[in-house]
Amino acid sequence: MAWILLILGGICEVGFTTCLQESDNLSNWNRNWPWATGFFVFLFFSMYLLNEAAKHIPMGTCYAVWTGIGAAGTVLAGILLYHEPANLWRIIFIFTLIASIVGLKIVSH
Repeated sequence: MAWILLILGGICEVGFTTCLQESDNLSNWNRNWPWATGFFVFLFFSMYLLNEAAKHIPMGTCYAVWTGIGAAGTVLAGILLYHEPANLWRIIFIFTLIASIVGLKIVSH
């Protein structure tokens, strides 16, 4: 169950970074309040789920997996939503990051 919470926390990290982008970095609250609100909601749940997972998984492993999911997911969101470059090296390094996350899961007890 802790690993599911951790994965959901990483997905929430992608949510708050996407909302941050959409809110123009929390500027112009009159126009961007839905995205700014989404940022804070996803941020809260991301941290909460990380905290809950860390009660059962070593913190170093939790943090590495949480940030890895967030980083890989944010890069993929950038490619899919914002037409950021998807060159060979970016894809290779995303897969390397994902492989590292899976490796941490495999070696963690």
